[in-house]
Amino acid sequence: MIAVRAQDAAEAALTGEPTQAQPELAKESLSIVSASGTHAFSVEVARTPRQQQVGEMFRTTVPEDGGMLFPWKNPRQSDMWMQNTAVPLDIVFIGADGRIASIVENAVPYSLAYISSHGPVLATLELAGGLTAKLGITVGDKVVSASLAGEGTGSATGAAHPAP
Repeated sequence: MIAVRAQDAAEAALTGEPTQAQPELAKESLSIVSASGTHAFSVEVARTPRQQQVGEMFRTTVPEDGGMLFPWKNPRQSDMWMQNTAVPLDIVFIGADGRIASIVENAVPYSLAYISSHGPVLATLELAGGLTAKLGITVGDKVVSASLAGEGTGSATGAAHPAP
């Protein structure tokens, strides 16, 4: 744990701790196919370590048809937190098969608690808090997007809100 914190401190010194929301990132279409229907979103894609570090920090809203996708180069453990995140989020972990592996609903704003995928995932998706329950999105549902098809996936290191 100490080595991870030292690494995070070194990276923060190079990139600076985020102090404001990042500009809107490039978007792509993403759909979730569930028993309740197909749900279409236009999500921002956090590809670079800095984009992944800042994620949804300092944003005051997340549209119900939006969100942010964090594609990893290879399946990996994904640990997130809600530091500087002002709104509740549903955090959806997407397995290598393109299906939802787990969902953490209504992650608490500003919390420093770890939110873990508990195993390797291909991507992490942040949606507006409460939306997965409202739409009937559940574990096992299929997620479809260009990034999950292998087109330009992101860094294998870093996280949306890297836990210390």
